[in-house]
Amino acid sequence: MSIKAALSLPYARWVTARVMRRTGDPIGAQGRVLRMLTGAARNTAFGRDHRLDAVDDHVALTQAVPLRDYEALRPYLDRVITGERDVLWPGQPIYLCKTSGTTSGAKYIPITKQSMPNHIHGARNALLAYIAGTGRTAFVDGKMIFLQGSPVLDRKGAIPSGRLSGIVANHVPAYLQRNRMPSLATNTIPDWETKVEAIVTETMTEDMRLISGIPAWTQMYFERLLARTGKRNVKEVFPGFSLFVYGGVNYAPYRDHMRTLIGGEVDSIELFPASEGFIAWQDRQDGEGLLLNTDSGIYYEFIPQEPGSEAGRRVSLAEVRIGVNYALVLHTNAGLWGYEIGDTVRFVSLDPPRIVVTGRTKHFTSAFGEHVIAEEVESALREAMSAMPCEVSEFTVAPQPVPPDGGLPYHEWFIEFAAPPGDLSRFAVLLDEAMTRRNVYYKDLITGRVLRPLVITAVARGGFTRWMKARGMNDAQSKVPRLANDRKYVEGLV
Repeated sequence: MSIKAALSLPYARWVTARVMRRTGDPIGAQGRVLRMLTGAARNTAFGRDHRLDAVDDHVALTQAVPLRDYEALRPYLDRVITGERDVLWPGQPIYLCKTSGTTSGAKYIPITKQSMPNHIHGARNALLAYIAGTGRTAFVDGKMIFLQGSPVLDRKGAIPSGRLSGIVANHVPAYLQRNRMPSLATNTIPDWETKVEAIVTETMTEDMRLISGIPAWTQMYFERLLARTGKRNVKEVFPGFSLFVYGGVNYAPYRDHMRTLIGGEVDSIELFPASEGFIAWQDRQDGEGLLLNTDSGIYYEFIPQEPGSEAGRRVSLAEVRIGVNYALVLHTNAGLWGYEIGDTVRFVSLDPPRIVVTGRTKHFTSAFGEHVIAEEVESALREAMSAMPCEVSEFTVAPQPVPPDGGLPYHEWFIEFAAPPGDLSRFAVLLDEAMTRRNVYYKDLITGRVLRPLVITAVARGGFTRWMKARGMNDAQSKVPRLANDRKYVEGLV
């Protein structure tokens, strides 16, 4: 064991103990964050427009600051981009984080000097919590790879801009630089497929121990790695590989195929990073849920998504309940106010507050009134896979309101199998039964013969990769939408 590995355990225990002490009073922490935010921004253009000088609690905040998406906040953001100071937050952002939009095209989310530590410390705290909880430090002596966007930044107006992972890559601590891969030259390759091949070339003979990335793109890296080396699994290439760090999507649908590619289980850490802020991280290896980041410059609001809930009702952390699905709203020290980020979460504990990500507010299927969410389709697929073993590389679900055969409409599941089930028709029945157990509205539509049982369309190997590339989603941060309320996402998929 190296000195660095030996020292990492006491350091991890010290940092993790501090973090957990701060989470001991999450409601108090959120109150302090709110007062800090409104106090700092009261003399900005937004602060004056919304009388932030009079806001010191949740009720006053909901009365002063309306909910906004990117388009609604855009008049202020456009002023920021052109170089105007003191618009949403004092001074100017140090970066603009470029992210994909649907109606807006590219979106530019501000990152300020005050908010940058939020993005950096979340991942650090997750790794240190892992070391503190398990005592496993061997990975710090080997190489670590982060499948991410290019660290080369453009400019939007007067401010540097780039993908979040590329921005964060410019702030990797010095003590990790020697272990970090890929090289700067490889990391700046713009075409993702070319970049993956270069990463394989650089890493295939290295002692890789920690690998991090969105599961779908890590899966592609593993497949290319095995094709190039001729090895049966990743553990044969990297015997020391022991930790997989991921975020952005639910890992469960990928787990079986990843286990096959890896050659067994490795420990994993889930993160919930977003362009708008680092929201939560997995702080333990046993138990469900990600620890909500309550004292790092983000004040949260939650909009209940239950049937019959009052539309737009906003509750604070003090009012949330376990088991309820909530849309997430942020107020941040990057200058986002009442910002709906589009993610939905469910609390699995309140002391400390831990969440699971259940989907996207705009990614659901409710063409017939069923309101199926990502958590339901992912868990149903997992159940069907347990009943009839198979491996799934990728999938998405869309309604088929006007079937070509003229029969009843249905939900169409587009699934790319790495190892298909023995009987696809029987697998579809198992999957449909799992869905009816999870969503009573879907069950009623099936039993009432408004819908026929779901239909599976098998996608050829590599089909999702080609589909995403054709849609301009061929980079390390792009994710396949699990659900759609129409068929625009699946056009051209098969």
